[in-house]
Amino acid sequence: MGQPYRTESDVGIIAMEVYFPSQYVEQAELEEFDGVGAGKYTVGLGQARMGFCSDREDIGSLCLTVVQRLMERSGLSYESVGRLEVGTETIIDKSKSTKTVLMQLFEESGNTDVEGVDTTNACYGGTAALFNAVNWVESSSWDGRYALVVAGDIAVYATGSARPTGGAGAVAMLVGPNAPLAFERGLRGTHMQHAYDFYKPDMVSEYPVVDGKLSIQCYLSALDRCYSVYRNKIHAQWQREGLDKRCSLEDFGFMVFHSPYCKLVQKSLARLMLNDFLCHHSPGTQSGPFSGLEAFRDVKIEDTYFDRDVEKAFMKASSEAFESKTKASLLISNQNGNMYTPSVYGCLASVLAQHTPQQLAGQRIGVFSYGSGFAATLYSIKVTQDATPGSALDKLVSSLCDLQARLDSRKKVSPDVFAQNMKLREETHHLANYIPQGSVEELFPGTWYLTRVDEKHRRQYARRSMNDDRPLEAGLITSCITAEHIPSPLKKMPRIPAATAGPEGLVISNGDH
Repeated sequence: MGQPYRTESDVGIIAMEVYFPSQYVEQAELEEFDGVGAGKYTVGLGQARMGFCSDREDIGSLCLTVVQRLMERSGLSYESVGRLEVGTETIIDKSKSTKTVLMQLFEESGNTDVEGVDTTNACYGGTAALFNAVNWVESSSWDGRYALVVAGDIAVYATGSARPTGGAGAVAMLVGPNAPLAFERGLRGTHMQHAYDFYKPDMVSEYPVVDGKLSIQCYLSALDRCYSVYRNKIHAQWQREGLDKRCSLEDFGFMVFHSPYCKLVQKSLARLMLNDFLCHHSPGTQSGPFSGLEAFRDVKIEDTYFDRDVEKAFMKASSEAFESKTKASLLISNQNGNMYTPSVYGCLASVLAQHTPQQLAGQRIGVFSYGSGFAATLYSIKVTQDATPGSALDKLVSSLCDLQARLDSRKKVSPDVFAQNMKLREETHHLANYIPQGSVEELFPGTWYLTRVDEKHRRQYARRSMNDDRPLEAGLITSCITAEHIPSPLKKMPRIPAATAGPEGLVISNGDH
C-alpha cells in the first residue's frame, strides 16, 4: 500500500446520499384531524408534510438503504472504506451497534478492517460521527481510505402537540481529502451543558419526554454561545493573517441549522443577527441591516429567548438574509419533518440540490448542529472554487438534483392511516417473534426492509428490487454476486482498487418475506 498521506488538505464531504420514507401525511390535514386551529402546524411550525415509517422500516433498514445507495451511485468498492460510524438516537439494542448491522454490506468484499461504531446524543450524534471521520483522515491513524458517516433516525412522538414535529430519514456522507466541501480547520464553536429538555428514559418506548419551552431556550442559548466561540476563533485566525475585521452573518454565503421545525430555523437566523447587532461597537441604526433597531441597543441576550418584540424586529430585519442564506436549506425539513441526527445534513443537501456548482463555488457554509441534553457546535465548510463540469463539486451537486422529484414521488396517506401506523409501531416496538405487517410494495425501489424479528430478537432484512417491474427480492442478507466495479471518482486516493472486476452490490437469496 505504501505510506499513507500525511497532513491532508481540504478534508471534508465528497459525496452525500439522502433517504426518506415513501409515504407522508399533509400537515394541514393533520391540523383538522387533531382538532387544532388551521395554521398551527403549517404556519406556526412552518411544516408542510411529514414523512413516516411503517413497521417495515427500522434504524437498521434505513441505514442499510442509504449506505448501499451511496456506494452504488458513487461507484465505490466496499474495500475503499476504512472507517464507518453511525450517529443515531434510535436505539433498538442497548449493546449491538447499528454499525455492525451495516457490516453485512461489506461481507462479499471481505473487508472487515473498518473502524468506528455508533455515537449517541439526541440529534448531535451525526455531527460527532462526522467530526470523528474528519479527525481520522487528518490523523496519524489514517490508512488512506475513505470514511463513511451515517446519520439516521425515526422521530416519533406520542399523540399531542409534539407529534407534528416528527419525521424520519437517513443521510450518508463520504469523507476524505481534496473534498468539494472542506471543513475549515480550527473553526468549531462548541457548547455543552446538562439539561433535561428532551430525553428518552423509557427503554420500552420510542417516545421521548419533552419540555418544549426549555428545549427552545437550550437551543437558542447554545446557538448564542457557539456563535460567540466561533467568531472569536475566526477573528484570531484573521488576526494571524493580518486581517483586522469582525465576523458577522455577511461572512457566510449560506447558513444551515438543525431543524426541529422550520419556524425555529427562521428565528435562529434572526438570533444570529441579534448577536451581530449587540456585538457591533457602533451599529448604524439609521440605514443598513440594523436600521430601526436602536430601541434594542441595551438588551441582555439571555433575557431575549422569549421576547416577542425582539424576535419580531430581528426576524423582519433578517428577512433578506433568510431568503438568500437559509430558506433553500429547509426543503427536506418542510416536506419530510425532523429527521433528528440527519436533520442538519438534510438541510445541507437541500442547499446543494437547489444551487448550481457556480453559485456554490468558494462560498462559506455555516452549520449549526444541536442535540438535546445538550450538545451543540457551530462550524463552517468552505466550498471548493472548482465548479467545472465533471469536477468533484459538479458530481456532488448532480447527485442531489433529484431531491425535489423524489419528494414529489412519495405517496400521501390520510391522517387516520398515519395514526394507525403510529399505533402499530407503539404496540409492536421491541416485540420478539414478530413479522411486520406494513406493505413492501409501498416502499421505494431499492429500499431495505425488515422481514422478521425472531424469538431471540434477531432482525432479518431484505431489499426491494431496484426495478418496479421485477419481482421483489426477499430473504436474508446473505448471498451476493459480483458486478462490474466502477473506479472511484477520486484518483488521488490510495488503496482504491483498479478498474477490474470486483465485488460490488448485493443480491438477495429467494425466501419468505
